[in-house]
Amino acid sequence: MGVTEAQVWDWLDAVPDPEIPVISVVDLGVVRGVDVTGAAVKVTITPTYSGCPAMSVIALDIETALARQGVTDLTLETRIAPPWTTDWLSDKGRARLEGYGIAPPRAAGGPERCPRCRSTAVERVSQFGSTPCKAQWRCTDCLEPFDYFKCI
Repeated sequence: MGVTEAQVWDWLDAVPDPEIPVISVVDLGVVRGVDVTGAAVKVTITPTYSGCPAMSVIALDIETALARQGVTDLTLETRIAPPWTTDWLSDKGRARLEGYGIAPPRAAGGPERCPRCRSTAVERVSQFGSTPCKAQWRCTDCLEPFDYFKCI
């Protein structure tokens, strides 16, 4: 029995990002494409930045998830051009980031509000956060620190 492209997308939507488990690799925009030809499945992925250490884990998690569904002929292609951008985050992914306590990226630079109390009184603590794709910010109302997913 063959699989459809839609099924593969659904299965991949259940694969969490290893660094931010509330968002899937699909909602993160790392999965660029799915091609199904007969029993062969090709998944194209793009790292969030060059040298992202999570890509090997993401690739393994994709292989494992699809193998559980019976996909045995899988090709994973890593494509670095065009480079990943935060524009590829889905709306669902942005909402999940904020619900998890990470301010989603915005083109204007810097978070719109604190993901905890929703105050707009925020300040940058450091351009460097818990991972290279995040910066450390703080709410001056609730005084809680939080990560901001940098715009790329």
